[in-house]
Amino acid sequence: MNNVLIGVLGSRLDHAGFNNKRWDRWRPSVSLLMHQELVIDQYVLLYLPDDEPLLAITLLDIAKISPGTQVRPICMQIADPWDLEEVYGVLLDISWELNWDIERNNYYVNITTGTHVTQICLFLLNEAHYLPGKLLQLSPSKQSIAGTYHLIDLDLSQYDQIASRFARESADAVELLKGGIATRSGTFNALITQLEQVAVRSKAPILLQGPTGAGKSQLAKRIYQLKKHRGQLNGPLVEVNCATLRGDNAMSALFGHVKGAFTGANQLRLGLLREADQGLLFLDEIAELGLDEQAMLLRAIEEKQFMPLGGDKLVSSEFQLIAGSHQDLFALVQAGLFREDLLARINLWTYQLPSLRERLEDLEPNLTHELEKFSREAGHKVDFNRAARLQYLQFAHTPEALWRANFRDLNSSITRMATLADGGRITEELVAQEIGRLQHSWQRFLPETSSSNSLSSSDWQSDCHSICAEFLSASQVQDLDLFDQLQLAQVLQICKQATSLAEAGRTLFAQSRLRKSAANDSHRLKQYLAKYQLEFQQIKAAMMR
Repeated sequence: MNNVLIGVLGSRLDHAGFNNKRWDRWRPSVSLLMHQELVIDQYVLLYLPDDEPLLAITLLDIAKISPGTQVRPICMQIADPWDLEEVYGVLLDISWELNWDIERNNYYVNITTGTHVTQICLFLLNEAHYLPGKLLQLSPSKQSIAGTYHLIDLDLSQYDQIASRFARESADAVELLKGGIATRSGTFNALITQLEQVAVRSKAPILLQGPTGAGKSQLAKRIYQLKKHRGQLNGPLVEVNCATLRGDNAMSALFGHVKGAFTGANQLRLGLLREADQGLLFLDEIAELGLDEQAMLLRAIEEKQFMPLGGDKLVSSEFQLIAGSHQDLFALVQAGLFREDLLARINLWTYQLPSLRERLEDLEPNLTHELEKFSREAGHKVDFNRAARLQYLQFAHTPEALWRANFRDLNSSITRMATLADGGRITEELVAQEIGRLQHSWQRFLPETSSSNSLSSSDWQSDCHSICAEFLSASQVQDLDLFDQLQLAQVLQICKQATSLAEAGRTLFAQSRLRKSAANDSHRLKQYLAKYQLEFQQIKAAMMR
C-alpha cells in the first residue's frame, strides 16, 4: 500500500525565509516528511496563487529530504480564503479531479495548515468521504524540527467508547418514541427503530398510517420532542385534525388569509403552515382535505412557498411535515379523492402503525403504563390484584375483545377501573363490570346473525345476493351456489367493517390462527378474494363512492 498525503501550503507556518536558517524552524508541510516511520509516496500539495514563490522553495526542500516522494502541486483558485462557500466549492471540485484508489493507497489529510476556513472545509470533506482517509494534525517539538503528528480516524465505529455512546443515544431515542413502554412486538419495535433513524437523519415528510387510536398523534409528538432535543427544530409543533377543516375555513386555517379576503376576514391570519415555520406540522387525517387544499399543500412542501387566501404575494415557511391517516390513501387515489402527486411526495417514509389487535403481546406493558400514568396524575398508586389482572388479560386476548378504538379503548377502560378502585386495588368484581361495559359497547360492531324469527329464508338469501352483486356481475352471482353466496357475502361484510386486510383476516380465521405457529391470515383472505377477482382495496374503495 502506498501512502498519499493531501495538504495545503501554509503561508505563515511553512514560511521561514529563503536562506539556510529555514532548517532551524518547524515547517509542517516539510517537517512531516522527516518522520521515518511514515513514508509518503505521493504528496498532493494545494496552494494559493500568491504563494507560488513559497511553493518553489518548498518543492526543493521536499526533494532534498524525501527524494522518493512524488509531489503533485495543485493551485487553488480562491479569491477570498476566508469565504467558506468559495473555499468548500473549490476543494470539492479538486476532490472530484483526484483519482482515489482506496484498495491500493492509504490516504492522509493534513489539517494543520491553511486558514481556519480551509481546515474546516478539509475536515467536512473528509467526514463526508469526498477526501478519504485519516486526518493528520501536526505540532512543533522542542526536541526536533520534525515535530510530532497525531492521526485522527473519523470512522467512529473504530472507537468503542464513542460507538457505545451512539448506541445509548439511539436506544434512548427509541425509548422516547415508544413512550418508555417496554413493547414486545418484534414488528412494532423494528418499525420504531427505523423511524428513529429517519427522524434524526431526514427532513422529508413522514406518513403515519393506521386505525384510529393506534397512536399516530402521540408518535408525532414524540418525533417532535426527539428532533427538538437534537437541535434540529427551533419552531413549534403545530397539530391539526384535517377532518375539522371545511371549505374556505380549510384554506384560511392552513394557508392564512389577508384582511378582506372574504366576508368576516377583518384582520390578517397567518395560518398553520406559517405558524409551523422552523418547526413541525402534523396534519392528522390528511385525506379529509379537499383537492384544492391538497394542491396548495403539495406546492408548500416542495417549494416552501404558498399563497394566502385572497393574497397576491407568496409567503414562505420552512417546516417538516408529518401526515396521518386511518384511510387507505392508495384506494382514495384510485377513487379520485386524493391527489396522486401529493401521495407520491409524502410516501417517501410511510409507516403502518398496527392496531392493538395486531400487537396483543404489547397489551400487558401498555396496561402497566396506563396504570402508572393514572397513578401519577391521581397522586396515589392504583393496581390490579393478581387474579383480577389475569382475568382482564385473558378477556383482552379473546376474539370477543374487538378493541375498536385501539389504545383509546384501553386507556378509557383502565381509567374507569382505576377511578372506581377502592383503596387503589382493582378487583375481580371491577374487572367483570368493565368486561360487561366493553362487550356492550362493542356488540353493535359484531357481525349480525340471522335467525328464523327475524328474517325469512327468502329475506336473507336476497340480502346475500344483493351484497355479492355489489362486486360481481349478475351472471357471476347466478353461477354461485347458495353456499358460496352466503360465505362470500359474510366475508365481504367483514372486509367492509375492517380497517385493513390483516384485521379482516384475523376476524375470519380467529380460531385456526391459534393452532398455527405463524399466522398468515392476510394471505389466506387475499387468496379467497382472488377466486372472485376481488381485492380488499377494491371493496374499501367501493364504500367511498
